[in-house]
Order: sequence, then structure tokens, then C-alpha cells
Amino acid sequence: MGFSLNRRSLLHAGLGLTGGFALLRANSSLAAPAPGQAPSPGAQEPSRPWYELGLLSDPIMENQLLHFLAATYSAQADIGEVLDTASRIHPEDEWSWPTEWVSTADRLRAMGDASLTRRHSRSAGNAYLRAANYYRAALIHHPEPGHPSVLATGRKAVDTYDKALRLLEIPATPVRIPYENTTLPGYFFRAPHTRGDAPLLIFQQGRDAWPEESKYVIDDALARGYHCLIVHAPGQGMAVRAQHLTFRPDWEKVITPVVNFAVRISGVDSRRLALLGWSMGGALVPRAAAFERRLKILIPNPGVLDWGKSQFDNFNGYFPDIMKLLDTDPAAFDAALYELMSQVFLYRWYMRDAMSKHGASSPSDLLFKLREFTNVPVVHRIRCRTLVMDGTAEAYSGAQAKQLYDALTCPKDYLLFTEEDTGLLHCQEAAQAVANHRMFDWLDEYI
Repeated sequence: MGFSLNRRSLLHAGLGLTGGFALLRANSSLAAPAPGQAPSPGAQEPSRPWYELGLLSDPIMENQLLHFLAATYSAQADIGEVLDTASRIHPEDEWSWPTEWVSTADRLRAMGDASLTRRHSRSAGNAYLRAANYYRAALIHHPEPGHPSVLATGRKAVDTYDKALRLLEIPATPVRIPYENTTLPGYFFRAPHTRGDAPLLIFQQGRDAWPEESKYVIDDALARGYHCLIVHAPGQGMAVRAQHLTFRPDWEKVITPVVNFAVRISGVDSRRLALLGWSMGGALVPRAAAFERRLKILIPNPGVLDWGKSQFDNFNGYFPDIMKLLDTDPAAFDAALYELMSQVFLYRWYMRDAMSKHGASSPSDLLFKLREFTNVPVVHRIRCRTLVMDGTAEAYSGAQAKQLYDALTCPKDYLLFTEEDTGLLHCQEAAQAVANHRMFDWLDEYI
């Protein structure tokens, strides 16, 4: 079975996907008129939610820009630097995003170098900390995952971050965690004021962000007397860019080696281990907890019962006619997707990025791989106490958090963030204070 993608069908699919991606930021109760549709006579101009910045025409870039603005909470960004970088980005130029972020990062690194030569270690450390985050920003929306500049920029991010840790005296130690025939890079953060063994938070990021970007969680954990362990797992950070390790559905094969490593660290209370998973990590960590019995606490944010289904639902909403080809004619499916990718950078970026991180050879291969990411067959095996986090404007995985909560048979709690507390977006984006407040209040009671 074939599929003819003419200009009209391309436009239809394009509008559908762009609309879907726009909804990934959050659903506004006050939707703007459709393109070309004038407001009703006498109608007031609809207000824009606070989280829709209106600075970039690409909706995913807008969402990512908010993510890096929010990093000011943990001193990994400055508002002026982020907005200045955004002002230089032209979404129609697919290389503009990484070019401008690297330019800002290089400038901050040079500032750090200049301060360091004059023995201003604190100033240098602060500059390096922000530079590292801006190098990571360059890679979150890179047009060619296999380009040599990706690895070079990743190495700059690691180098400046390590310098910042040392100069700012952040209690972190780089580690290499044994994993199959190699090792995974990560950092162990030791709580500075604990006496005796203390609980450990194992922090797991998702599809896009590096674990270092969640410094706001680490800072509050250390202040509360919890150790932290973060890891660049397969599909993430330097594990995918330097080692070509890709996501896998049997995530217990990743987390069990991490737990094996963690329980051997001096000062870690092996009876009080918590596993936190953010974004796509909210789909991965329940799978790991179904098999890893040494965990006392599980926190998926947002919780996901069936990641594969949530992604298929998104694709079906974007272009249902093309999705009909997936199982009957994968070659035609690929041809249709490649046609879309050739026309629109947003599609091209997403598919190239996702295929790279999943080790997929084609769009159809990616979809077949995504189908394997489900917790439905194993959710009943989870025994540790679980906090399922969710937001009323969560749009990446739909209603999956509540579905996971309902399917769990272990001790469990459901934590919903709303428009009122400002934590309604995916992973409480730009609401780190309230996110930490509510999550750590819960964790303090149960760890």
C-alpha cells in the first residue's frame, strides 16, 4: 500500500503536528483564533498564559527556552543571558539554536578563564556553571545528532561543569558506574552535614535534559541531608553522544548496576534508597522498580504506565493517515515521514533526535522500538512506596500518570500540580520552588 503526499496533505499533516507540538507546552483555556481566522467583532484579545513566552515561533524551542530560564533558580543561568541568546536565534535557520547557545557559553567560559587567572575562583566557578548549562542547551535542539560538533560541545559541557564543581566546592565526585562491558558517567553528591549513614536519591533524567540540569533537586536534597547520585544512562547525556549507548525498554538492566554501585558507597544507607525519574524517566523508573527490590521509594514525574501507547497516541493525533501505513507498509510510512522531514525542520529535528537516542534506523523502526516501552505487564510487581507526580497541563504523556497510579498495588500517593500553584507544566517547569516544597515534604515523611 502506498501513500501520496501532495502539497495539500503535507500542509494538513504539518498543521496537525505543529498544533500537537504547541500543545506539548500546555493547553491554554484561551486558545487563539486559527491562522487566517479573524476574532469575532467586539471580542477581546485572548490573554496569553504566563508560560507562553511568545519569543520564538518554534513551539518546542519556546518550551526549551523556558526550561533554561528556569535554571536561574539553581544559579545555572542568568535571565539576561538566556533572553539575549533567544533574541539572536532564528528558528527558520536550523543551525541558529546551537550556534547562538555555544556562542554564549564560549563567552561565559572566557569570563571564567579571565577570573581564574586573577585568582577569583568564586566568580570563575559561577561563570563555568552557567557556561556548562548553555553548552547543554546547544545540544537539546541540534539539527544533526551525529555531527562532530555534538561531541565537542558535550565535552565542553563536562569540562566546564567539573571546573565549577571544584571551584565552588560543591560536594560532588565524578564516578564511572560499571554497566555491561563499559561504564556510565555520573556524579555522587555527598550531603555535607550528615552524621552516620544517610538516605540516597538516585536521580534519573529523561529523553532530552542532562541530569546536571536538575541541580535544583540536588541542592534541596543535600540541604535536607540526602546524598544524591546522578547518571548519564543509555540514551542520555554523554552516554549516547560519546559511547553511542541508546535507550532500552528493560530499564532494570540499567538501574540494577547503578544500585549495585550505590550500596557500596561509604555513608549510604542501603535501606533508604529512593529512585526519582523525570520526564521520560517517569516511564523508565517504574519498570526498573518492578525488578529492583532494594528501593524504598519510587518517584516518577510524571508517572507513565505505557510510554509506547502515549507516543502512538501523539503520532496518531498528528497524522492519522500516515500512521495507518506503519504495520501494513513500513516503507510507505517511512517515505511519508521523510517527505515531512524534508519540508519542516521541526519534524526533521524530532525524528533525527529520537532515532539517534533509540538507535533506530528509520522512522518506522523508531515507532516499533517505542512500542516496547510499556510498564503494563510488570506494574503489579512494584512493591516500594511510590509518589506519582502529575500536572494539569501535562501534555507529553497525556493521562498516563493517573493510569499508573490506578494500576499500582503498592503503597502509593498521587501529587497533582495545578494552575493555582504554578506547577501545572511538564515536570513543574519554571515552578521548581513549589515542586521541591511539595515533593520533599512527602519524601521527608516516608524515607
